[in-house]
Amino acid sequence: MSWDYFALLHARVEAELAKALQRGHGLGLSEYRALCRLDIAPRGCMRMQELAEAVGLNQSSVTRLVARLEEAGMTRRDLCADDRRGVYSVITDAGRARLADATPTYERSLASALEQAGVDHPALTPLVHAVRGS
Repeated sequence: MSWDYFALLHARVEAELAKALQRGHGLGLSEYRALCRLDIAPRGCMRMQELAEAVGLNQSSVTRLVARLEEAGMTRRDLCADDRRGVYSVITDAGRARLADATPTYERSLASALEQAGVDHPALTPLVHAVRGS
């Protein structure tokens, strides 16, 4: 039963985050997460496969995601210096700016979605507290 509650909480929170990011910043949730991972990566870049693993996508999905980010000027591709077959995704200044703009929305929406989930489904309250670390 706990797994069912976790799945319910996860679905509710993800839906709220996705709506808020799309509405407020024109970003999908996976796009936001990719920008987050790239932003904290050394030199602001990751191999495509590493990025796929970091955001929980398969290779073809992350390729499409990176193409959207590139088209919007938020990332660019670069060849690996030590392995010319490898491709990196690199966050741009525009990507960092978009991430900085979207992060307060993400954080507010996360807090609100967690709080509302506990109100709507009291059985989720222990999970909400666990996620919050309280």
